[in-house]
Amino acid sequence: MNDALRVALHETGLTTEALAERVGVDPKTVGRWLSEGRIPHGRHRVSAAEVLRRDVSDIWPDTSRRREPVWFRPWQEIEREAVSLRSFEPLVLPGLLQTEAYARAVLDGGGLIPRGDVERHLAARLARQGVLRRDDPPQFTAVVDEGVLRRPVGGRDTMREQVKALVDACAEPHIRVHVVPSTVGVYAGLNGPFVIATLPDHRVAGYLDNQLQGQVASDPDDLAAMMTAWENVRGEALSHRQSVDLLGEVAQTWS
Repeated sequence: MNDALRVALHETGLTTEALAERVGVDPKTVGRWLSEGRIPHGRHRVSAAEVLRRDVSDIWPDTSRRREPVWFRPWQEIEREAVSLRSFEPLVLPGLLQTEAYARAVLDGGGLIPRGDVERHLAARLARQGVLRRDDPPQFTAVVDEGVLRRPVGGRDTMREQVKALVDACAEPHIRVHVVPSTVGVYAGLNGPFVIATLPDHRVAGYLDNQLQGQVASDPDDLAAMMTAWENVRGEALSHRQSVDLLGEVAQTWS
């Protein structure tokens, strides 16, 4: 429940219907902002704050708490505005689909993040997942290598919870997961993970990850290479339905 939003509506004398009309959304959407604590899209947050004569951070404080590394912020802004995200991961599950236990195991097990910073990075990663829960989420398509599903990150309980969470996520109309089966030999995905984002104005941006930090790609030649790699990994992967069936089978192996 968003009490700050409720107080702002009361003090300005606006109803949920009036705010919805001013912001340009359905009244039910404003109702979800109130009762479920849903975080609106960036432009709707700004518009609502202006109508209510408040700062965005007063109504949705979590959106202004910068817990992510400085080098990651440019990509996070792109991720928030994207209308579609295409992600490939050969070693771990995409951060937007990780459970808390799985994410903690990944962050704590690599040795690159000081122990004292793990919880801060974890909070940032979990907060990012809000982009898939907002009222107008991006179309998210993930391709993962089957080995990711069978690697015991965090132990059996963590993996069982994680794979089941993937199955649940696949029930959402805007989320698709495809698995590259272990029977596939050499393919473009072995060169590393990447994400391709499409923005509302049809611009495309890419993201490449490494051991130290990520890199936002905008050069046309780089983006063309990433699109070619995407077509390759997507072509090697199972269909969404076949992948969901495989996820269910893998979940049983972690029981």
